[in-house]
Amino acid sequence: MKRCLLTLLWLRLAAAATPVVTKVEPPDWPAEPHAITLRILLTGTDLEGATVHSAFRAGKATASTSGTHLFFDLTIPPSAHAGSYPLRVATAAGMVEAPFALVPALAPEGRFAGFSSDDVMYLIMPDRFADGDPSNDDPAISRGLFDRSNPRFYHGGDFAGIIQRLPYLKSLGVTALWLTPIYDNNNRLNGRRGGRGSTDYHGYGAVDFYAVDEHLGTLDQFRELVDRAHAAGIKIIQDQVANHTGPSHPWVIDPPTPTPTWFHGTLQQHSTNTFRIWTIPDGHATPETRRTTLDGWFAGSLPDLNQDDPETRRYLIQNALWWIGRTGIDGIRQDTLPYAPRGFWQDWSAAIEQRYPKFRIVGEVFDSDPSLEAYFQGGRKMDGVDTGIDTLFDFPLYSVIRKVFTGAAHTTELPRLLAHDYLYEDPTRLITFVGNHDTARFLNEPNATVDGLERVFTFLMTVRGLPLIYYGDEIGMRGGGDPDNRRDFPGGWQDDPRNAFEASGRTAEENALFDRVQRLTHLHAVLEPLRHGKLVDLLVDNDRYAFARVMPADRVLVVFNNGDGQAALRIPLSGSGIADGVRLQDQLGVGPPVETQGGVAEVRMAARSAAIYY
Repeated sequence: MKRCLLTLLWLRLAAAATPVVTKVEPPDWPAEPHAITLRILLTGTDLEGATVHSAFRAGKATASTSGTHLFFDLTIPPSAHAGSYPLRVATAAGMVEAPFALVPALAPEGRFAGFSSDDVMYLIMPDRFADGDPSNDDPAISRGLFDRSNPRFYHGGDFAGIIQRLPYLKSLGVTALWLTPIYDNNNRLNGRRGGRGSTDYHGYGAVDFYAVDEHLGTLDQFRELVDRAHAAGIKIIQDQVANHTGPSHPWVIDPPTPTPTWFHGTLQQHSTNTFRIWTIPDGHATPETRRTTLDGWFAGSLPDLNQDDPETRRYLIQNALWWIGRTGIDGIRQDTLPYAPRGFWQDWSAAIEQRYPKFRIVGEVFDSDPSLEAYFQGGRKMDGVDTGIDTLFDFPLYSVIRKVFTGAAHTTELPRLLAHDYLYEDPTRLITFVGNHDTARFLNEPNATVDGLERVFTFLMTVRGLPLIYYGDEIGMRGGGDPDNRRDFPGGWQDDPRNAFEASGRTAEENALFDRVQRLTHLHAVLEPLRHGKLVDLLVDNDRYAFARVMPADRVLVVFNNGDGQAALRIPLSGSGIADGVRLQDQLGVGPPVETQGGVAEVRMAARSAAIYY
């Protein structure tokens, strides 16, 4: 019997394997002047029963049932200096070292600055903007995903290309760049579409939240982009996705937590998001209806993270802090905001604000109802929760802008929508826009014209909020629905037949539009009322709209004629602060000067035109 027991023990020990660690999350952390406790996630094999030893205090480790993941706390004292601090992971079968490091903390000067109505934001999909480093077009790890002729494959745009075009962006008047996600994405083709397959060139199919996609560059190159942009006076806003992973993330097959709650559901059994945002604040909605919106997988295929799981919640909060601290970015654009619990956003935003008080967050709530948009803006409690989300994209106004400036709606719809500003905690923080990577280009709308787009930009640069330009709209790029709305910027590639980054490479129409946008961003920068003034409606009818932006010692008059004929307008100035006997000049150089008298400004407007009087 004794010999049999010894044999069984020997066989059990022989079967046990030395632990293997293939990934450490986070892989490093800034050496900060205060104590911090990190939640470390190790990925590997044979991690059951493991203990972790470090130069710092490591807490009790908890392994997943598969033995492929291990969680533990690592407490770093304020005295710790930057350097390498390997983690020793031991089981009865052996010990292995895993890398971990403290890196020098970034100086806060010129970083983590946030954004405001003083800025002009520019949205770039890095893969489609400019290819500055052809060597990463078709990396070995993901060979075969590069094909500029296929609108769903990688096209080669990268961080190097954006760096090279910073002078162009600076000349346009851009002060903040929003980049779609730069996470490492799937390295193979997704499901077949039209017989050619598709890739995650857009960045929204993350397979690693601590890595940069190899098609775009490296973490160090992203750091260089941030630093170079800051040197040019341009802020960087990172697109983050805390709602879901990509369908090919390793977690989908093997989630990290000891309990099966890292995701809502499994690959084999899950609900599909119904996108019914209105059910979240709706007191009449059933819990099941609300749950489908919060817990359903986006498009039925993007695995929905469970932010109510304490491990998932802590992972996502810590990941956001890592990206900020390691790169020096100034803001975050948070994708699909309504589909995660409001309580999570409260904790997530509070952790960021505590460490980076000037940092700012903008959330995506893709809905045209201003009451739903306002529900998610932070600064006040709704249903007992303050999300802490600084601002939102103004999708309700976006919808109206498209209709008005293509002639599908009367001009009165603009002030009618703006009348809902009382719903927001702070409407002056809203980001105004006419298009993004999820919508068809404005010029693809029925009856859209270039002069209509000029009026759109005039409105965006003069109305309350922070104006956003979608890359290429400043030269009137066309494009229908996804992915046609994500065409390559002409001139971003060495073999392009023309270079629209330079005036000589643009058509007459493109140059006229670019010059108008450039002039408008300049006016936005130098006329303070356009950034901070109170908006006062002065004249509203079916085809005309005039408003003033008013400050105690300064004001601007903005006038639109959206009709097909010339207009002679008598604009009452009551409430505008504009006195009699003032000579107003059109800052766009279109209309003649205007003399105010009798509390009225008499303005003559050409058909389908706009003017900014100062």
